[in-house]
Amino acid sequence: MTMALPAYRGLLRAARIAFQGDERVLSAARSSIREGFRANASLAPTSSEVPNAIKHAEEIAVILRQNIVQGKKEGERYKLRIHEETERGDNDTVKFPGGQTVKIDGKKCSDR
Repeated sequence: MTMALPAYRGLLRAARIAFQGDERVLSAARSSIREGFRANASLAPTSSEVPNAIKHAEEIAVILRQNIVQGKKEGERYKLRIHEETERGDNDTVKFPGGQTVKIDGKKCSDR
């Protein structure tokens, strides 16, 4: 329980950052987070599944904070809400687990 509460709060914070200004999606995310934690509430504190469930929640929080960007259509364009925790990178490489990278073609989009 002591490790689950910070993971739960962290996940709620990440959802608030990712979905700020979109009450419908934020409400659905909060509901989904609550359901997920309630589903695992019956696990014994000594269960081997508890650390995996907590790790899963922490990983989802990182994805929400760093990789979810919301866009809103304004006329013919979309305005993206990129916040300070949004992961930024170039389009030159694709990153794989373990730190491996693959070079795409070395060109920028404007070069095509």
